Amino acid sequence: MDSSEMILTGSVEAPMLLDQQLNVKVSMADDEQKKQFAKDFESVFLDRLFSEMKKTIVDWSGEKNDTDKQVEGIFWSYLARGVAGEGGLGLSKDIYNFLTRDENTDMTTETLDKSI
Repeated sequence: MDSSEMILTGSVEAPMLLDQQLNVKVSMADDEQKKQFAKDFESVFLDRLFSEMKKTIVDWSGEKNDTDKQVEGIFWSYLARGVAGEGGLGLSKDIYNFLTRDENTDMTTETLDKSI
């Protein structure tokens, strides 16, 4: 590529802020995608939570081979997915409410938990 082709000859639009870009992407997602995203996020969160919790459990079974470790990891992953699918900690509801909030809502004063 010739350097003369890289010279800017037209006007440049101002860049969008990151939160504006996220709002555009979120507003284009339909309702079911937002619900699924909220459930998936809670599932990943619970998977990490369970992963840390299982480290506190004493293992009396002795040495585990790679297959045992893989099956155990799959078990904890499906457990987290199942718990999240059944409502989990309620985190997915708050995430969904955040994603579907009115664009005019001032989030600096509003909390996701209405009981606070």
